[in-house]
Amino acid sequence: MLNYMAYLLVLLAAILWGTTGTAQSFFQGAVHPLSIGAFRLAIGGFSLLLFVIVARKLSVRTIPWPATILAAISMALFQPLFFSSVQMTGIAIGTVVTIGSAPVLTGLIEWIALNRKPDRIWGSATLLALTGCVLLFANKGQQLVDPVGIAMALGAGFSFAVYALVSKSVLKAMETVSAVAVIFSLSACCLLPFLLLFDVSYITIPLNFSLIIYLGIGATSLSYLLFSFGLKQIPSSSAVTLSLAEPLTAAVLGVAVVGEVLSGLSWLGVGLLLCGILILTIGDRRGVPAS
Repeated sequence: MLNYMAYLLVLLAAILWGTTGTAQSFFQGAVHPLSIGAFRLAIGGFSLLLFVIVARKLSVRTIPWPATILAAISMALFQPLFFSSVQMTGIAIGTVVTIGSAPVLTGLIEWIALNRKPDRIWGSATLLALTGCVLLFANKGQQLVDPVGIAMALGAGFSFAVYALVSKSVLKAMETVSAVAVIFSLSACCLLPFLLLFDVSYITIPLNFSLIIYLGIGATSLSYLLFSFGLKQIPSSSAVTLSLAEPLTAAVLGVAVVGEVLSGLSWLGVGLLLCGILILTIGDRRGVPAS
C-alpha cells in the first residue's frame, strides 16, 4: 500500500527549504551566503548530534562509514557549488539548472546503478514540474550565461542527487535521527573553514542570530529529518522531484511576505509545478524494494 505520509513528509521538508530565501532577505548588514550555509549545517548537524549522544541513540559500530562520508561530502559540496553558480550566472539560471537537473540526474543514476527504470508517472510529473520551474523564473533578470557557472550548477544538482541516493543506504543501517546527525555534522566540519574567509560579525545582531538559529534548526535539521523519514519509503527520484516544491514555496512567500510581483508566465509555472507534484504524490506506485 502506498504510503502517502512519506510523500507528505518530503513535501513539508521542501516547504521548509523554500523559506530560506525569505528568511535571508531579513538579514541586516553584509552577509555572505556561504557563511550562512556553514552556520546552517553546523547548527543543524551539531544540535542533532548532541541530542543523539545525550539520548544514547548513537552507536558508532552501526555507522556505514563509506556511504556516510560520501553523503556528507555531497551535501558539503552542494553549498559552495550552488552559491558559486548563482553568483556567476544569476539567481534564475543557477536555481533552474541546479534544482531542475537534480531530479533528472537522480532518475538516471537509479536507472543505471540500481536498474530501476523510471515509469511514465514519474517522467510526466517531473517534466511538468521542471517546465513549471523554468517558467517560474522566466521573468527574472538574467546575467550572461557563464559555462563555468552552468557546470557548477550541474555539479550542485549532481551533489544533491548523490546525497539523496547514498543517504538512503545510510538510513537502512541507522535510525533516521542518528543518520542525519552524523551526516550533517561531518558536512559542517567540511564547511567550517569557510567561516575563516568571511566577516561573520553579523551574527552578533539579535535579528541575524535568530534567523541563523531558524535556518539551522527549522530549515536544516528538521527539514532534512522530514526528508529522510520520507526518503526511507519512496524512491530517491520521486523524493528529489518533490523537492521542486522548494522554489514554489519561495515564489509564494516572495509575493506574500516580501512583496514581489510575479508575471502571468510565472504564475503558469506555479500551476505546472503544483500539477507535477500532485501527479507524483497521487499516482506514483513504484515504492521501494525491501532492503
